[in-house]
Amino acid sequence: MDIESPAKLIELLDRHAYLADEGLATAAFLALRMGRPLFLEGEAGVGKTELAKTLAALLKAPLIRLQCYEGLDAAQALYDWDFARQLLHLKAAEAAGVTDVGRLEGEIYDRRFLIARPLLKAIETQPSVLLVDEIDRADDEFEAFLLEVLSDFTISIPELGTVKATTPPVVVVTSNRTREVHDALKRRCLYHWLEHPSFDREVAILLRRLPACTETLAVQVARAAERLRQADLVKPPGVAETLDWTEALLTLGAKELDPALAAATLGAALKYREDVSNVLGNGLLPHG
Repeated sequence: MDIESPAKLIELLDRHAYLADEGLATAAFLALRMGRPLFLEGEAGVGKTELAKTLAALLKAPLIRLQCYEGLDAAQALYDWDFARQLLHLKAAEAAGVTDVGRLEGEIYDRRFLIARPLLKAIETQPSVLLVDEIDRADDEFEAFLLEVLSDFTISIPELGTVKATTPPVVVVTSNRTREVHDALKRRCLYHWLEHPSFDREVAILLRRLPACTETLAVQVARAAERLRQADLVKPPGVAETLDWTEALLTLGAKELDPALAAATLGAALKYREDVSNVLGNGLLPHG
């Protein structure tokens, strides 16, 4: 798809109900044009993962997600051999009277017995969008390994040879900044810090994503979210939580933000007991 400008990308993202500001759209546009990974940092829930999903939708490409976590290693991200199927093949060959060891060894390392994990899948799939989600949760060793893959989009499989992407995937790397990601990885990427949306943009997002929401309710929820973000909370609500909160209110038939209803549904916006106690106990209860 030929996207000629950041403004056009804003328009295309909007068609998929993702409202991007000029800064984010410019970073994403340049990443697409330059074939560079896009590194998005920001608080949880500000729309980093959602951007990757939306890019996949507008590019009509499958989204391949690598969710990072502590202990994630290269094998879990690249590929694995299907030992159960290999064993069944050996048993079938034995039953058929095959005794050629060299032939059997060659057969069990056939591509059909290889399970592609997210990185190999992204390299083999054209086009595709690869989401490396929450890289800050992975270990330093995995980060270093990822650096190598993102440099040339090539994976070496000893038994089969080298697999290289004919068209590199669109790559979005996200971090909630629970730890500092190494500069070497950032240098391979275009970087953008994603802020919480402005009040007006958040109202627009609520109205765009939740058509049943009235403008009054959207304004009240966005104002309440803005107030909560200014409070000293363990985890202030992001856009994802604001959407959840509004959806919860709509599910209960709310047209406006009633203080009692807000208190009853606060769990859709806040995820820590300390935050709920703080809000309820210190007069921070959201209201219109």
